[in-house]
Amino acid sequence: MKLNLTVLTLALLPLWAQAAKPLTVCTDANPEGFDVVQYNSLVTTNASADVLMNRLVEFDAASGRVVPGLASGWGVSQDGLAYTFKLRPNVAFHQTEYFKPGRKLNADDVVFTFDRMLNPANPWFKTAPAGYPHAQAMQFPKLIKAVRKLDAQTVRFELNYPEATFLSSLTMGFASIYSAEYAAQLLAAGKQGELNAKPIGTGPFVFKSFLKDAVVRYAVNPAYWGAKPKVGGLIYAITPDSSVRLQKLRAGECQIALSPKPQDVQAAAADPRVQLQQTPAFMTAFLAFNSQKKPLDNAQVRQAINLAFDKQSYLKAVFGNTAVAANLVYPPNTWSYDKAIKPYPYDPAQARKLLAQAGYPDGFDIDVWVRPSGSTLNPNPKAGAEMLQADLAKIGVRAQIKVLEWGELIKRGKAGEHELLFMGWAGDNGDPDNFLTPQFSCAAVQSGTNFARYCDPKLDKLIGDGKKTSDFKARARLYQSAQKLIHDQALWLPLAHPTAYALVRKELAGFQVNPFGRVNFANVNWH
Repeated sequence: MKLNLTVLTLALLPLWAQAAKPLTVCTDANPEGFDVVQYNSLVTTNASADVLMNRLVEFDAASGRVVPGLASGWGVSQDGLAYTFKLRPNVAFHQTEYFKPGRKLNADDVVFTFDRMLNPANPWFKTAPAGYPHAQAMQFPKLIKAVRKLDAQTVRFELNYPEATFLSSLTMGFASIYSAEYAAQLLAAGKQGELNAKPIGTGPFVFKSFLKDAVVRYAVNPAYWGAKPKVGGLIYAITPDSSVRLQKLRAGECQIALSPKPQDVQAAAADPRVQLQQTPAFMTAFLAFNSQKKPLDNAQVRQAINLAFDKQSYLKAVFGNTAVAANLVYPPNTWSYDKAIKPYPYDPAQARKLLAQAGYPDGFDIDVWVRPSGSTLNPNPKAGAEMLQADLAKIGVRAQIKVLEWGELIKRGKAGEHELLFMGWAGDNGDPDNFLTPQFSCAAVQSGTNFARYCDPKLDKLIGDGKKTSDFKARARLYQSAQKLIHDQALWLPLAHPTAYALVRKELAGFQVNPFGRVNFANVNWH
């Protein structure tokens, strides 16, 4: 009788030496696509920028610092108008069945990446039907004078004026570096749309396939320049229902379940198969008022809706004990947060008076848009929308709830088709400008990320001046003035600053919840 030496050898191998298994993550929604520069949702960033791509610099949430990424180092001119980046050598782009790179990453890729977003004459500029929301909102076309290749491994950004937030902005998903060689291949073949459907990056995972409403599959990048992922692949199981995500986690069908509902967090806490990961999130859930549509163009109407909504009951019903009330734009532990600004109280009687003063004594009809499935920023969309509907009815406002699929909601919200819209925003690096510029600047109205659709020269100047100075105290004063104006004009109904949770199988190690909603599976290990 012969022994099966192969089987015997495998049996004797320690766990760490055996083949790693694919990691399955249960997510809450479809990505809008994989060409991340076209989009602004966190779901899309997680599915593209966070796993497929890299940026010149990254933001380390643990240290709160900008750290090297594809650039091994950088320097800034004394006048703050030039940033020079030295690229890492021998960084490879993904090799797939549809692209075989002929060279390593170089300065041409960095120049292409930004020229595409900033230069209308670039043949790729018009391939983003709705434009480049983050680049436009962050006012990069106005800020960046030129992006120059100094040599194969050195690139210099020349700015029109100094900006204190420029370096940290380069950590955002939209600043991911693309392959100029792949873009040229697609352009020559007339297949520009494949940049969104068949992405190429330098990140730890390689795109394999996407089936809408079902699954995204990734392979480990064997040529990754950084620490190799310890898992045998990555699968995003698109599972809109939070309770189903928990069921799949318990059954071992996924090892991480993102965006759990508060009740699922409570249920998982007592489950020996599950570990709970959490962190205070640099996020705000809010109700956006489209100030370009009547009657929401009237500040008294917006103030009345703030006064009419019982926020404490909403927080208890929708978030349980997993969030704190949002009174201003960003969380209260953020530098420059103005604690002197008093939140709108729950006061239906005063709300009715304001409506009468605004010329709406009998109320009005209005649509409320909401997504169908729960997320960190809105764990129970249906319940929240119905509570708002009931509270508005008490002041004579007749609200009609409309449920839109996430991708459609984002697309139409960016186009300004909404009236009232349940939305949320996650900052990328802890800087207040991550909220102020994308949500309240005039440029962001054009790019679509300003869901209040509010453009005010005074507010725009406060935000712009805050970005241009490196004086910390001066920036804080400018941002406090901006917060006061936003509050007095009632551009949002701020709802909650949530705790970010993830449910993780006990046998899995190395995953941490990010306060900015980003995902990193580089250190995840399970067998």
